[in-house]
Amino acid sequence: MNQIRSIKGTHDILPSDSQKWQQFEQIIHHVCQQFGYKEIRTPIFEETRLFSRSVGEETDIVSKEMYSWEDRDGKSLTLRPELTASVVRSFIQHNLGGQAPSQRLYYMGPLFRRERPQKGRQRQFHQFGVEAFGSENPEQDAEIIAIAWHILSECGLNNKTTLHLNSIGSPSCRKAYREALKNFIRPNLAQFSETSQKRFETNPLRILDTKAEHEQKLLEGAPTISQCYTNKDKAHFESVQHFLNAMNIPFSINEKLVRGLDYYSRTVFEFTSTALGAQDALLGGGRYDGLVETLGGKSTPGIGFAAGMERFLIAMEDAGQKSDESKIDVYFVCLDEAGLSTALSLANKLRQKGFNVVSDPLRRSIKAQLRDANKFKARFAIILGESEMENNTVTLKNLDNGEQETVTQKDIIQKMI
Repeated sequence: MNQIRSIKGTHDILPSDSQKWQQFEQIIHHVCQQFGYKEIRTPIFEETRLFSRSVGEETDIVSKEMYSWEDRDGKSLTLRPELTASVVRSFIQHNLGGQAPSQRLYYMGPLFRRERPQKGRQRQFHQFGVEAFGSENPEQDAEIIAIAWHILSECGLNNKTTLHLNSIGSPSCRKAYREALKNFIRPNLAQFSETSQKRFETNPLRILDTKAEHEQKLLEGAPTISQCYTNKDKAHFESVQHFLNAMNIPFSINEKLVRGLDYYSRTVFEFTSTALGAQDALLGGGRYDGLVETLGGKSTPGIGFAAGMERFLIAMEDAGQKSDESKIDVYFVCLDEAGLSTALSLANKLRQKGFNVVSDPLRRSIKAQLRDANKFKARFAIILGESEMENNTVTLKNLDNGEQETVTQKDIIQKMI
């Protein structure tokens, strides 16, 4: 019978890696809570129309990459390919905007896209992100970017990444720029790829995302969106830059940065890392003031970012960041079957006092158990053999220096404390 293996584009997070994940997740929780953000958790699958309306029918995510199926009642459902839409849906459904004028939320969890697996990009992957609803002011944009910066710093990556910043303006600005860009591209449109030609009709700003060198050359001298800013757009973007400078967060203006989803407006940003190859985006986000209304809610400004967790961990490893191994305080060595109840009782009491305790379920020799204790990097071994049972004692061995002493069973808990 053929062995059943994991599906292409998925992977197991084994115990040897899970410690890295847990520590990374703790950093996310810690930084977000420092800024007053609260965690939200949404379902793994949603109605398909949530993503087609928010992300955009013509985006690669919706048109090519979603895992969708028809439920028994005929409703089209989709494994979530991104999380902002789900958070916005929850924000509207539960009237979070009515509970407080400003809502600060963060999340993490698995997402699903049927794309070509590559370094740090799987078909099931994990993402964390932050969303803020209620303020259209530039200081909110700066705060969101600052959260990303603090997480990067806690992960040892703030000196290994570059913050790219742009503003794609308000809807009226983008409409004017869209026509200016199309007029520039139109004479050479036949030289662009089929994908870019399709984007020319649906969302020409996405052509600026191209990684093809010949297309990048064709775009040299193209009009920039800043030429179409309204006075409010310009003032907003200048304020964002001012606040970032005030917080000593370095950035680089990148007028070709537009981000891949249709719902963005004004501020957009990306952090890139050299550790990730050609697809170097580590974290990205932007403002989406019209998304809540698009999904049926009251007009509410919003801004957020998201990041692939696998890609973060690759960048952290490339930067030489190492996770702290889980620490075992005590390894219980029980050599006498009659002493198992005593060993389990003492081990349980130590755990109740906050100690991490491991015992051997295989009933191996003392040599094998002590060897296992060293693999766990335990600080102490508590040995309970026939003589110890007869005398109501244990042997306490310091595994760092090899010293050992005899302690009565009733005093071992106090001795360890």
